[in-house]
Amino acid sequence: MSTTKTRSWTPVKGEQFEAVSVGNVTVKLYRRRRLTANRKKHRTIYELVDYTGGRRRLRSFTEHADALKEAEKIARQLSTGEATAASMSNADAASFGRFKELIRPTGAAPEVVGATYAKIYELVGDAGIEAAQFYKRHRIDQVTRKRVPDVVTELIAAKEARGKSARYTGDLNARLTRFADKFSVDISTVTTADVQRWLDGLKLAPQTAKNFRTVLHTLFAFAESRGYIFKGGNPVADTENISANGGRIEIFTPDEIAALLKAASADFLPLIALGAFAGLRTAEIERLEWRDVDLAGGFVHVSGENAKTRSRRLVPALPNLVAWLTPYAKHTGKIWKHTTNDLQDARAACVKAAETAWKDNGLRHSFISYRLADIQNAAQVALEAGNSPNVVFRHYRELVKPSAAKAWFAVSPEPAENVVQLAAQVRKP
Repeated sequence: MSTTKTRSWTPVKGEQFEAVSVGNVTVKLYRRRRLTANRKKHRTIYELVDYTGGRRRLRSFTEHADALKEAEKIARQLSTGEATAASMSNADAASFGRFKELIRPTGAAPEVVGATYAKIYELVGDAGIEAAQFYKRHRIDQVTRKRVPDVVTELIAAKEARGKSARYTGDLNARLTRFADKFSVDISTVTTADVQRWLDGLKLAPQTAKNFRTVLHTLFAFAESRGYIFKGGNPVADTENISANGGRIEIFTPDEIAALLKAASADFLPLIALGAFAGLRTAEIERLEWRDVDLAGGFVHVSGENAKTRSRRLVPALPNLVAWLTPYAKHTGKIWKHTTNDLQDARAACVKAAETAWKDNGLRHSFISYRLADIQNAAQVALEAGNSPNVVFRHYRELVKPSAAKAWFAVSPEPAENVVQLAAQVRKP
């Protein structure tokens, strides 16, 4: 016979007990003397504490055998987890059933799954799923290994097959080849930190650096679409955004442009002259041919196909531009016959020899600024530069004084007889 009491009870310190053990669980069975109900006699009872219901309960038995049997039962339940199951509510039981269904595909026991989750929680907290997704994306066996130079070659070929212009693919190739020369590695191993350090090391003007970042993003997006890097793993996406807006317009002084022209190679000099004294964009000059430069007629023809704005324009060939280009009067074909990468190398060599810092878009900015100061006509300058009068007036007005403009357009090579004769035929607008 047994009775169950819910009163709080704690064994007396040092009190003797009988231990009943199953596995690592021990249940203590105490033998005690208690007064009978009439308080005239004593009787022997056996007491133990039962935790199988989830709460601490005192259990009393009059027969030692019964107490011993119950102690063994409790120890077994606590050891195997049966106690928890026995004390489950209907909702708890339903939840556990659903848990077992969810883990069935794993083939793992519930306690193994629980232990695994507990360890994951210890390591990453609530971000366990995100951590697992990150691991899955970045498993090396999930991507096709391909070196950066090979991906660049494949990208250029794909762009050409889709009919992209030679100008676009050439620029893409020049910029990406420069990157590939530095990173001749598996493209999936290139990190955001790698790309950011490379961009920082270029030490270029904001717009140029922004252009490099754009083509790098194109490269890695292409690699992602081909399975060469992990999905969502474009390292350029998290590099610093480069703003090229709102920067101060920088222009060259007459002394600086004279130094650059003096230091320029024979191939590179026409590009400086056309930018400084006709305001052409570098991209426009790269598309230009010598037949588009009419020195005798006094203008440079920029076709709609070659212009950034797709609008044809005639730019006056001012006397000092004629003087610089006259030695090239019999040349044919493209004015710049090399690659964009070669152009950048020629520019770097020229800047170094001239000991003059390069200014991003400085040649074009200088032409517009000095031209506006010289003729005081924003509409005409806008027409010549392929820009809008509002932009010219807002950004270039009062940057230089008319006297500086006179000095700018007086920068000419050492006079030669043929130059003087040809320049005399050019009417100054």
